[in-house]
Amino acid sequence: MYKLYPFARPFLFALDPETAHELTFANLDRAARIGVAQLLGAHLPATPVNVMGIEFPNPVGLAAGLDKNALHLAGLATLGFGYLEAGTVTPRPQPGNPKPRMFRLPQAQALINRLGFNNGGVEQFVANMQRTKFRGVLGVNIGKNFDTPNDRAADDYLNCLRAVHPYASYVAINISSPNTKGLRDLQQEDALKGLLTAIKREQELLAQKHGRHVPVAVKIAPDLTDDAVRGIARLLALLRLDGVIATNTTIGRDGVIGLPHADEGGGLSGAPLRARSTAVIATLAKALDGALPIIGVGGILSGDDAREKIAAGAALVQIYTGLIYRGPALVAECVRALARP
Repeated sequence: MYKLYPFARPFLFALDPETAHELTFANLDRAARIGVAQLLGAHLPATPVNVMGIEFPNPVGLAAGLDKNALHLAGLATLGFGYLEAGTVTPRPQPGNPKPRMFRLPQAQALINRLGFNNGGVEQFVANMQRTKFRGVLGVNIGKNFDTPNDRAADDYLNCLRAVHPYASYVAINISSPNTKGLRDLQQEDALKGLLTAIKREQELLAQKHGRHVPVAVKIAPDLTDDAVRGIARLLALLRLDGVIATNTTIGRDGVIGLPHADEGGGLSGAPLRARSTAVIATLAKALDGALPIIGVGGILSGDDAREKIAAGAALVQIYTGLIYRGPALVAECVRALARP
């Protein structure tokens, strides 16, 4: 898979991004079913790390958004990831925003998406998790339906948390996508405190019921002020959340102004996000002072980028857009880079 992607990429980039996405997954799933993907996978060093009480085979994970419905976990597992994060899943199915809603900016190694939590709903998501042969570390990213008002958002998150709890290694609370109207308002201190208090209470009840603690992490935006980031850090530590994921996509357009599609609405990811994401990680690390771990994501397109996130204070990293531009070779490069002293 590693050596084939550079030859396939020009063909894939000639297609609509969502069409290319579906075609790539169809081929990956087929290759995994017949064992070809496993044979072509890279041999990576064992670099286990314990974070949130979970033993990760290596610190390089797949970010949420690529496998929204947990349909392709077995295929993705052949690419060398230490863990996978699926979703974002919502209680009820929803189609997301109208197409076209994903745009490549190859000159900047970037993407803009306004997908809008398109997914088949948590009932179908759970059925997919029950069928999968994947047995590795699985994070589940949960959100609210677009038509659920923010004052009822906790109901959606709690419904998802209850449904995925038996199958998830950890759960990520997505309050930072720019593509669901008003969602980022949940990052404001009062709203966030109410939401996370309800989630922590339910997490403890579920642990008692099932005899199993499932860590909960919160995914935040890169567009917060440093003061807002520090405020969130204090709240997460106070409520004893298990982790924080920094960051989601940005509504900023630094680094892509004037490029085709740069004016499209949605969240920007890829290389232009790298510096801001790393800065948020550094601010979080200083404010948290070890109170809870950070998962670093945003603009990782090389092994050095992954090392930069760890140096800033992250315990784990995730990739998404870099996988589209670099292919599976990026996973191996990051794992090997993080294995170096």
